[in-house]
Amino acid sequence: MTLVEIVGLQKDYGEVHALRGIDVEIAEGEVLGLLGPNGSGKTTTVSILATLQRPTAGRALIAGHDVVDDAARVRELISLTGQYASLDNTLSARENLVMFGRLTGLSSAEAKGSVAHVAEAFGLSEFVDRRVSALSGGQRRRVDIACALVTRPRVLFLDEPTTGLDPRSRAAVWETIAALRTEGITALLTTQYLEEADRLADNIVMLDHGSVVARGTPEQLKHQAGSAICEITLLDAADVTRVRTALADHEFLDAATSAQSRPVLVVEAPGELDTVVAVASTLRAEGVGVFDIALRRPSLDEVFLQLTDENRAASEEVVP
Repeated sequence: MTLVEIVGLQKDYGEVHALRGIDVEIAEGEVLGLLGPNGSGKTTTVSILATLQRPTAGRALIAGHDVVDDAARVRELISLTGQYASLDNTLSARENLVMFGRLTGLSSAEAKGSVAHVAEAFGLSEFVDRRVSALSGGQRRRVDIACALVTRPRVLFLDEPTTGLDPRSRAAVWETIAALRTEGITALLTTQYLEEADRLADNIVMLDHGSVVARGTPEQLKHQAGSAICEITLLDAADVTRVRTALADHEFLDAATSAQSRPVLVVEAPGELDTVVAVASTLRAEGVGVFDIALRRPSLDEVFLQLTDENRAASEEVVP
């Protein structure tokens, strides 16, 4: 069942076209990653879906309710977590959660019961009774996300939820977001961290300059960037020419240098593991010293750079 439907959505700010007619669908229970650089239209999309802005053209529906014509009903179905935590530092995490529940219409008993469930379901129990001012950045962010879940929304909008967090805190927030699936909550996650979308999203939509440049599962998008590659890190730079000759039947890509300043040769691996085995056998027969050999698939970073570069090149071609 499609829970969020966006059709031909446009948003203009004078001469600036923030959204250029995007179409997106999110199924019930799905986590959709909305990727793009600053200015690509991610936050504008979320603002329109959350009824905070009106589109210039097109429409968006949440559970069949139009975000413009039936904004009040839409607000009953959604929650939004912005880029920065907005909590009362003088209160405990639990008190913040209860306060949020009460502000959104829950009775005292309902709010306390919901907070107990959310704290348990999203791993907040060990610090839920600490004052917010004593929490780490990651813990604060998890409490902020939990505030948006106290009312049990059907759709949760997460607008760059890990902005400014260190890797450990980011990983903790990822655990909270991953738990949304268990709770059956549909989520739209905007992020600039491609690793984040790769790990958390069921499907991904990539935006660039207000247009959709790609969509699909993380694996489908990676496949668009080409086949897997075999990376060969040599022990001795003097072997580079010999290896190129020995592997002349393989398609070489750009060479590189490892963090240990060792030469790295890269060949396409259409046969994936079979290619790695063939390369390793050839190098062993040649007596070449190998520090490391690895099979690697394209990353989402590579997909994104490739697709956005293609989009900009196409845009430049139509400029008179």
